[in-house]
Amino acid sequence: MKKWSAIILLAGAQFIMILDGTVMNVSISTVVKDLSTSVSAMQAAITFFTLTMAALMLTGGKLGDLWGRKRAFLIGLAVYGVGSFITSISPNIHVLMFGWSLVEGLGAVLVIPAIVALVAAEYQGRDRVSAFAIIGATAGAAAAAGPLIGGFVTTYFSWRYVFASESIIVIIILLLWKLIPDEPKDDTGNKLDFPSVILSAGGMVLLVFGILQSKVWGWITPLAKPELFGTAIAPFGISIVIYLIFIGLMLLIWFMGHQRELIRKGRDPLLDITVLKIPQLRSGLGVLMSQNLIIGASFFVMPIYLQMIIGLDALQTGMRIFPLSVSLILFSIIGSRLISRFTPKQIVKFGQWALIIGVAVIATTIDPELKSLPLLTGMFVLGAGLGLLASQLGNINLGSVDKRHSSEVGGMQGTAQNLGQSLGTAIVGSILIMSLTTGFTASITSSNNVPANVKSDISAQSTKGIPVVPISEVKASLAKENIPSSQAETIVSAYTNSQLNGLKKGLVFLLLLAIASLFMSRNLPNTKISTISDLKAK
Repeated sequence: MKKWSAIILLAGAQFIMILDGTVMNVSISTVVKDLSTSVSAMQAAITFFTLTMAALMLTGGKLGDLWGRKRAFLIGLAVYGVGSFITSISPNIHVLMFGWSLVEGLGAVLVIPAIVALVAAEYQGRDRVSAFAIIGATAGAAAAAGPLIGGFVTTYFSWRYVFASESIIVIIILLLWKLIPDEPKDDTGNKLDFPSVILSAGGMVLLVFGILQSKVWGWITPLAKPELFGTAIAPFGISIVIYLIFIGLMLLIWFMGHQRELIRKGRDPLLDITVLKIPQLRSGLGVLMSQNLIIGASFFVMPIYLQMIIGLDALQTGMRIFPLSVSLILFSIIGSRLISRFTPKQIVKFGQWALIIGVAVIATTIDPELKSLPLLTGMFVLGAGLGLLASQLGNINLGSVDKRHSSEVGGMQGTAQNLGQSLGTAIVGSILIMSLTTGFTASITSSNNVPANVKSDISAQSTKGIPVVPISEVKASLAKENIPSSQAETIVSAYTNSQLNGLKKGLVFLLLLAIASLFMSRNLPNTKISTISDLKAK
């Protein structure tokens, strides 16, 4: 039992990292109401939570090398616990974004790479396979329990209790710190290269922020223009979004070039990009990123549909998402057993096809009336695909490099996961808001049953983006304004249809991405394996 005490504590930390995001997603409508904020603001909070991790995960992995993985883990966990406490007492969206999106994110960038490195250092051979299976199963359990825990606590108590309890779990793990093994830190005199940190973090932030703001500022033609010192910004009449994305990509290219230069000079890079020459690792990270983009987008779209259109509460939402979580755990276990009969590439392909089928089935359920059986079926199939991928990708990525790169690959995996989720939330949220805005505005403008003053108000609001609100609130607002019932029905119908169309377009995007991801798995191992050492050999 003593041998596994460390993995129990590391798995506990992994559990709360995964739990966080699922709780916030199923609690969207409640948090919006409690903090008097908007769905767009919550989209930003969810996006920036994963973006903080994506932007600084490589830095967190490098700090783990320099400080020692155990020290980085403990410091990161303490920071995460403070962030959870701040989130639990947030009086408004700004404090929530500080505590959750920033402070918790900063803690996670130290914890997540350290977990991977500590497991790789402490366990060998089949014990290592078992240890990573425990970590993977814990992540799956958190994904499974998160919607139900978050839904139950949010519906009958408060979402704040979930975050407060995370702080308590952090304290317990910290009190048992002696049970966690350590690995010697890097004593070669290497230092953190700050230009690398700025280039990588700046590039990712500008890229994702540009996509996030496209719903308000437009992609090419400006919908609204941000102001700087009272001057509207739209160079050459083009939305600033394109410039932000372009600059972000240029910074990332600069970052890669800077890493090559550091390696050429014999200095320690933030990212040893030579490992990216390994085809197996490139494919593994590519599939991992696309998988998490689908996860991030799905966990944003479905609560919006179930809560804003169907009118379910957080617990009911969690129950509808629960089949995904169950099948994710189930097929994570099945995937690890299939390794003796199929190659990793074949199992990943099975998972990718399950993603395609699952998203396609879910897309057919987006309707004013809830189609429970197709929705639950689609969720189960989607979860099966995610579970099969989860059972393989961690071992594939770690197995492609030697032990000294384990922390680095852990950081790269964390970056791929969180960048994928932040991009998924940002892109699908922007598709939803833009489709809702253009569709609703066009429908109202062309209607002969809507008064001119209402058309004018909606047209003015469209420059800032039509907000996503529950259909019940639209009806209540129209009744409060004494809008005649026939006109109110026209407006509610137009708003509902526009929301549904936006959600469907978001799911079509996910379907196309899932199909495209089939090409990313071409370099995965295509021979049967039994252990991580086999992965290295093949």
